[in-house]
Amino acid sequence: HHTTHMATSAAQKVKADDIAAVFRKEIQDDVQRLKAKGINPLLVGFLANGDVAAKKYAEWTGKACEADGIAFEVREIDKMDLETCLEAAKRDPSIHGIMIYYPCFGAAPSFYGGNMDDYLRDSVPIEKDVEGLCHTYRHHLYHNIRYIDNERIRFAGPHDPAAAKKSLLPCTPLAIIKILEYLKIYDEKLPIGDRMSGKSVVVINRSEIVGRPLAAMMANDGADVYSVDLNGVYLMRRGKMVEVDDPQEALVRKASVVVTGVPTKDYRLKTEWISPGTVVVNVSHFKNVDEEELLKVPGVKYVPLVGKVTVAMLERNLIRLIDNFHSAIN
Repeated sequence: HHTTHMATSAAQKVKADDIAAVFRKEIQDDVQRLKAKGINPLLVGFLANGDVAAKKYAEWTGKACEADGIAFEVREIDKMDLETCLEAAKRDPSIHGIMIYYPCFGAAPSFYGGNMDDYLRDSVPIEKDVEGLCHTYRHHLYHNIRYIDNERIRFAGPHDPAAAKKSLLPCTPLAIIKILEYLKIYDEKLPIGDRMSGKSVVVINRSEIVGRPLAAMMANDGADVYSVDLNGVYLMRRGKMVEVDDPQEALVRKASVVVTGVPTKDYRLKTEWISPGTVVVNVSHFKNVDEEELLKVPGVKYVPLVGKVTVAMLERNLIRLIDNFHSAIN
């Protein structure tokens, strides 16, 4: 299933910067277009968990936004004030996008049912949910609904394309899709929604923020996605999820794409399982694979970090929110 010429070439390390640069140029043009209309894009990030790593990430996000002409404000608050601050930000017309650094409350329960972090995720309105994590966007992602205005439209878009409001997708999974498009894993000759047909993919980690939505997005594009986690392996195909008992080794060997997102420093993907020509993307903060060994496998394309592309997707989502909801009223 791998093209032979790829397999004979040397392995290659792919830098996120190069991919992000393509989007950042578009974003800068979009920001100029909005500023000409008198709209100054503003994104607000709430940091309520005192997490040092999140604060660093926020500062880094702020630098990228600033370079592209987007105002990014980190508001450090006590988590007990988060709900009140969120309500105020919802009503503030100068704020176009809102994000929250999780976890805030961990598994702590909410007064309103379920747990508090999930409740907060669903409290960000679709007009300002730059991370695409609220119920509406989540529902659209899993049900393969690609437009907001009218759920029956799905792929085709509204009759008037200018009025199309594309749904938002969560930044990290979206970044990985964009990386795979850049590496030509998506077949552009096929119609949108089928461009991963016939591809076998392994995603290691089934978190609600990255692993599971990413697996669903690729399944909705036609791939067979094997979602691997401590509590089992599931094959995901459009809208279906079946437990399988294939050994991980066999699944990795036949995969053309392997995504690792294991949040521990002890986990290592066995490089001897990787077939020549495979694309390997590491989305964990930890190195899930021995880079030196992996790059000995012919034709492998390895993406060690995705953060820069993720931030570009955050900016891109903000522009989409403004175009979808804020440009007429401002």
